[in-house]
Amino acid sequence: MSQDSEQPLIAHLLELRNRLLRIVLVIVCLFIGLAFIANELYLLLAKPLIEQLPYGSSLIATDVTSPLFAPFKLAFVTAFFIAMPYVLHQIWMFISPGLYQSEKRFAIPLLLSSIFLFYAGIAFAYFLIFPIIFGFLSSIGPEGINYLPEINSVLSIALKLFFAFGLAFEIPIATMLLIWSGMVSHQSLSDKRPYIVVGVFIFAMLLTPPDVISQVLLGIPMWILFELGLIFAKLYAPKAAQKNTDEPKE
Repeated sequence: MSQDSEQPLIAHLLELRNRLLRIVLVIVCLFIGLAFIANELYLLLAKPLIEQLPYGSSLIATDVTSPLFAPFKLAFVTAFFIAMPYVLHQIWMFISPGLYQSEKRFAIPLLLSSIFLFYAGIAFAYFLIFPIIFGFLSSIGPEGINYLPEINSVLSIALKLFFAFGLAFEIPIATMLLIWSGMVSHQSLSDKRPYIVVGVFIFAMLLTPPDVISQVLLGIPMWILFELGLIFAKLYAPKAAQKNTDEPKE
């Protein structure tokens, strides 16, 4: 490799390092600020469960360090979620110089849409799914059993659901990109709908806690979002992608 060809590679690596350092710095600064209200954040997270607890029940900490590390862990994850637009912006600034103008025209709306959908998935999980799941889990136990959820377990389930629904709400974007890139055709995905629906519910089963309610509550929105992705991919397809989609199969 010649010295001239090494220079661009080194420059790209330096730029990547600088952008990663900026991302880490922003997340750390947010975490430091949120650490002062970590306990309040945890109570806000657990509010849907606390409201569903039977009379006389409460959250408990069975580990000596749980009251310290559970809120701090939540503060760190919250910092990352808040920094997500900045993280994606840094990624975009790194890859955008290598894109054509036509690709940038579609990439920016997709980037903004993916951020919105990620936050929409988290909000959907917190305001609609948490009360249903926690209400179901707190009422299904045998009579006479004192239901005392452990704070680390609650945090683990909540973060898993946030991640699952945030990821699930990206399905329309992923579907549109697959079709527009030419990796699959619109007709091909439509024909494979029964297999995709089965795969969606299997995926929901792997991402959610081991109860049928949460699996169904994730699987159905994922199916609906997949159908929306098919609709928008056809309505707003770039000309090249539209041409490939409309071409009859041999």
